[in-house]
Amino acid sequence: MLRRAREPRPSKLTRALDRTPLACVQPCTDTARRPWHGAPPLVKLLIVDDDAGVVQTFARMLRLDGYEVVTALNVEAALRAIEAFHPDALLLDLRMPQIDGIALLREMRSHDDQRDTPVAIVTGDYFVDDTTVCELRRLGAEMYYKPLWFEDLVEIIRRLLPAPR
Repeated sequence: MLRRAREPRPSKLTRALDRTPLACVQPCTDTARRPWHGAPPLVKLLIVDDDAGVVQTFARMLRLDGYEVVTALNVEAALRAIEAFHPDALLLDLRMPQIDGIALLREMRSHDDQRDTPVAIVTGDYFVDDTTVCELRRLGAEMYYKPLWFEDLVEIIRRLLPAPR
């Protein structure tokens, strides 16, 4: 008799996200329906990573917290999104194929309207050399390491954004 392979059990985060009402998954602008953490209304974030799974997970977590999120899987798409979307902050992967996150950051900083946009570099590369870290700091980016929990991700975004007045 053949036995079926058991399907993997979903993680606690997956189960929590799947139970979330759809009204909370979309960007919430109505303050009465906004999620529990209370992100400022209409804060626009751009997530750039070559891993679609990371992009989808981060985007879903940040939408749950009330942010408006746009994603890009490469630098070219990110540049188009920056031009069209004018994000308030960026979450950017350091290591991507063809063009890396530092090149995108340099390009952003060369434009006056993106010179002061807060950027968090999120990487799974634990062996980033000191020269790269110094350049990231010079370009005004903060660096964080994957994996990130929901609370960590929300805290990173809160640190990036100016305090509400």
